[in-house]
Amino acid sequence: MKKAVILGERRAGLIEVPAPQPLKDWVVVKVEASALCTEYKSYLVGRELQLGGHEGAGEVVAVAQPGSVKIGDRVVILPQLPCGKCALCRAGDYVYCENNYDFEKFIGNENGLGTFSQFVLKPEWLLPSIPDNVSYEHATMAIDGIGASFGAFQAIDINAFDILLVTGLGPVGLGAVVNARFRGTRVIGVEPVPWRRERALQMGADVVFDPSEPDLVDKILELTEGKGVTCSLDCSGKVQSQRLCIDATRRRGRIAFVGETNDELAIRISPDMIRKGLTLVGSWLYNMADYPKVMQVIQESPLIDLLISHVMPMSQIQEGFELLASGQCAKVVINPWG
Repeated sequence: MKKAVILGERRAGLIEVPAPQPLKDWVVVKVEASALCTEYKSYLVGRELQLGGHEGAGEVVAVAQPGSVKIGDRVVILPQLPCGKCALCRAGDYVYCENNYDFEKFIGNENGLGTFSQFVLKPEWLLPSIPDNVSYEHATMAIDGIGASFGAFQAIDINAFDILLVTGLGPVGLGAVVNARFRGTRVIGVEPVPWRRERALQMGADVVFDPSEPDLVDKILELTEGKGVTCSLDCSGKVQSQRLCIDATRRRGRIAFVGETNDELAIRISPDMIRKGLTLVGSWLYNMADYPKVMQVIQESPLIDLLISHVMPMSQIQEGFELLASGQCAKVVINPWG
């Protein structure tokens, strides 16, 4: 089978490797669509990565034993390799599992680990079904495109009475706009790239600021009767944006962080937390029980096609990574068979 790999600094391409085989309750899925995500950062610096891809959808093509999926099933390929047995996995919070499988040790090789390939190997319980009226390209949005912000919104209970600040309107942030508008929530955005600011406005954001603008907190206060937003979501992973979320959120407000970062944010316990009464939440994805609701957003939102800006063959993965690096895109979906 073909799989995409990072070959060096700003170099990506395809290689041939053996296709995976089913084992126990692990099944083989033919990947029909996979969305590009943070792997482009490794591409930019030349960090070799042969196991990329954590967002995908496809068709079950091989099983080792009867189980919850069968050959021909259309499925979303959920991320990670959780144990399926611990309390977190049993509660549906599998993404937080602390006992993930060592894929190479369990299978004997690395083939079938990432979704930037024609076939992937996954435990059957991580393969929820795709409704008949949902395309593979749309189904990939059930992971980071729609799923990342959906889980955060569940955690801080965003609804139609809220005013939401979203900092960082890349693919995940634009997915947050889709989720927020589906819930009837007003959106104020902050994003440095003009293309993405315009796309957020097309999706129904009230206003989108450039983070370099002065006095952003004051401008947000002006739009919210001097009180600040009720909720904030940081998708940027930038300390400046995280700080803005805290400063622009009103007392008793709720904030979620989904933007990955290793940088340190200074939080002042008394003025930021105690006296404002804020709720701060870190969120990775969503509880598995919420998958039908995530799929409902994908099925019913008129904004899903705006969230997917490009679909291209996997042979053009270098062009896809360059698009993400430029910021001139929303979600980029690749077809491993092109």
